[in-house]
Amino acid sequence: MNRPLVLLCSPHPNGVSDTVAALFAQGMADAGQQLRLLPLRDYAFAPCTNCGGCAAPPHRCTLDTANDKAAQILQLILDAPLVLLSSPIYFYSLPAHFKALIDRSQRFWAGQAHDAGHAAAQLKPVLAALCAGRSRGNKLFAGALLTLKYFLAPLHAGIRETRLLRGLETTQDLLERPAVCGALRSWGHDWGSRLAALPHEAPHGQAAPDLFAPHLPELDPSAPDLPPQDR
Repeated sequence: MNRPLVLLCSPHPNGVSDTVAALFAQGMADAGQQLRLLPLRDYAFAPCTNCGGCAAPPHRCTLDTANDKAAQILQLILDAPLVLLSSPIYFYSLPAHFKALIDRSQRFWAGQAHDAGHAAAQLKPVLAALCAGRSRGNKLFAGALLTLKYFLAPLHAGIRETRLLRGLETTQDLLERPAVCGALRSWGHDWGSRLAALPHEAPHGQAAPDLFAPHLPELDPSAPDLPPQDR
């Protein structure tokens, strides 16, 4: 089985969202799972230019070259049994480099009409950890979550659980909230345990267990540490 993938979507190394991912990874490791941490900022690729080159079969992107890493990253997302997207929120949206990768997935949308008879039996589970410095805003995460929903749909994936963290300007803000840090480790441990329980191959004639099945209620680990007016 391929390793779970953690996509670090911030342009800022070792910031809040990277630290959130590291805590999740610690929990996964405690459950005996090895994962791949992939800092998106380390991979260069060009933005989509809406050239229309991927519209017709075989739906290849005209920007795919040896030096352009978008296809490589998208393939890692396709191959991973579980993906965590850990990202900051900038101006109620996702960072530019992450959004550029999302735009490069246009070829999968273009291919959907020709892939109608080959729908995946199960949706790949994707986890989203979104971190904002701002503590208020009813729709602080709404735009990013909607973008992620439609990014993942043609990849036969969907968001299974989220951790939406407010009021975290610096890593110190996060580390000073031990309840939040513990909840993030537990989140990783829970998903690591679920992966460990899966057979490498389903018995003949049986479907593989569905990681997308309900397991634990959705929790907001930031809530205990936020003033009531900021929730």
